Amino acid sequence: MSYCVNCGVELDATASFCPLCHTPVVNPNQPVDLTAPKPFPQERKEVPPVHRGQLAILLTTILLSVAVCCGILNRFLPTDHLWSLYVIGAAAMLWVWIVPPLLHHKPGAFRLQLLADISAVAAYVSLVAVDLDSWEWYWHLALPIILWMGALFLFWGLTLGKRQRSVISSATLVIGSLGVFAMGVERFTDLFFHGKWAPSWSLIVLTVCVVLMVPLLVIRHVPSLREEVRRRFHM
Repeated sequence: MSYCVNCGVELDATASFCPLCHTPVVNPNQPVDLTAPKPFPQERKEVPPVHRGQLAILLTTILLSVAVCCGILNRFLPTDHLWSLYVIGAAAMLWVWIVPPLLHHKPGAFRLQLLADISAVAAYVSLVAVDLDSWEWYWHLALPIILWMGALFLFWGLTLGKRQRSVISSATLVIGSLGVFAMGVERFTDLFFHGKWAPSWSLIVLTVCVVLMVPLLVIRHVPSLREEVRRRFHM
């Protein structure tokens, strides 16, 4: 068995150069065996990608089978609780989240897909209202928070996906919008439970977000600091 004179790695009898450091192999006592098969593949090959349509059919079959099986079990098991609604609703929501984007992966379909995703979440939460036989909390608390969350994701999609932004600018937008989102959540909660809005914990969250945004804005607008941060964190 031969060894590389440069790095010392063990060489196969078919090696004409070191696979590690590419040093040519010259061994008069053991010429390179050109007839034996190589110990590693000589051509780079890639695993063919999975067809999107076939993957969508597979995921649809799995989610549909789970929903049907749970519905049948809930029908024949001795219970008055419609627990299968939660499973069926979750399967439908996952289908909306996964399968349409898998089949129609187009940048222009972002708004339609976001509308479908938010509608799926709202429909799933409505199943809880059906199970509890109570709709007041849904219309005045759950649905406004879901729509507020949809507005947050729409803002992110329009601001972060419209053009290529730096990591610092993207982080500033995300942190600031999270503070505003917390204010909205507390407003909807206070109006539902107390009838008036008295900001408390959301002000703390918003203050923390502002404290984090200020140095990011300074770094963003000072070229020397921006370059130093990029160099330090490999941005």
